[in-house]
Amino acid sequence: MRNIKLVIEYDGTDFYGWQVQIKSQRTVQAEIEKALKKIFKKHVTLFGSGRTDSGVHALGQVANFHAATKLPIATIQTALNANLPKDIAVVGIEEVGARFHARFSVKSKTYRYTILNRPARCAIERRSCLFYPYPLNLRLMRAEAKVLAGRHDFRSFQAANPSRDDKATTVRTVHRIEIKKKDDFIHIDIEADGFLYKMVRNIVGTLLGIGSGKLPKGSMRRILKRKDRSVAPAPAKPQGLTLVEVKY
Repeated sequence: MRNIKLVIEYDGTDFYGWQVQIKSQRTVQAEIEKALKKIFKKHVTLFGSGRTDSGVHALGQVANFHAATKLPIATIQTALNANLPKDIAVVGIEEVGARFHARFSVKSKTYRYTILNRPARCAIERRSCLFYPYPLNLRLMRAEAKVLAGRHDFRSFQAANPSRDDKATTVRTVHRIEIKKKDDFIHIDIEADGFLYKMVRNIVGTLLGIGSGKLPKGSMRRILKRKDRSVAPAPAKPQGLTLVEVKY
């Protein structure tokens, strides 16, 4: 039995998230498992590094599966891409040790939120960024974001979800948070040892409130310390969010 690791890219626009659902919604995991079944003629369970929600994209989602096969690694990748829909691509593949697990072996993940900050909307990249035509104070946003670095209780930035265990710890360690501007695009990169449900989108929603002047200076620290989701603004929309990298 071989343990195969995949690096997966997908446009999340038309998916109901990563994880297989009880109902018949289209999900990334389900589409890949369908392709695996075509290749191996039996159901193969795919283990992902974590869930991405409806509308969220990935450049470096990681998953693994076990299969008793002699097919070369390159052949498996070619076969998967031939059987997957156009909005999913396997961009990396390798055989790993038996102890590797895409979810439980994770050391950190990096998400990027992309904002188009100009008066005119974008036609080409509209599915992968948030159009925000109002002025933003990037210097203040960067200063406020520094409060999030380190180990904290991020309860204020966790959205409630009945399907998830909200009683689990809400403490996470943010290794890095960077806000960069390139032309008309603002990229907010956050690397952490793990993320709560909608944590990145809730943080970005708060940063937009601060950058636009709707929230006063010091709001990030105040919201973080309150440990209360009701004191933070609404989350940013999902189309601007991309899972960029998973480290092991």
